[in-house]
Amino acid sequence: MKYAKAWCLLGLLSVGSAAWSQAQPSAGESEKAVTALENRWLQSYRTNNPDLIAPVLADKFVSTGADGKLMNKAESLAEAKTTKNVSADYENVQVTVFGDTAIATGGYKGKGTDASGKPFDVHLQWTDTWVKMPNGKWQCIASQDTPINMNM
Repeated sequence: MKYAKAWCLLGLLSVGSAAWSQAQPSAGESEKAVTALENRWLQSYRTNNPDLIAPVLADKFVSTGADGKLMNKAESLAEAKTTKNVSADYENVQVTVFGDTAIATGGYKGKGTDASGKPFDVHLQWTDTWVKMPNGKWQCIASQDTPINMNM
């Protein structure tokens, strides 16, 4: 009798564990989802359309620019609306998932004019932090850019 209960409990745990693991998306699915969102961000640069990325930035999003300036979501989108990109490309994009958090890294090369009309030609390394929200959608909560010094 004791062994029958143990086998029954083991069977229930196995079924429950299998059901839970099937309900959880694989890390590969999450990496693909975040990579697609990063590509959407790149598309927003290429088309000068920050409205593409606005829905995936968290309300409390914070950006640390290459100049060290901190901006919230509204400030970041306002700056993006006044920036005119003529080229934008990513390099070496990698996404690593840690449960409901993902870290995306990559390089960015871009040319255009900033809000004041001043031309720019940048090469940056960036890091974005993504969180899977309770509604199941990924949102970026933080972004950071660092200039790549090619003269080193």
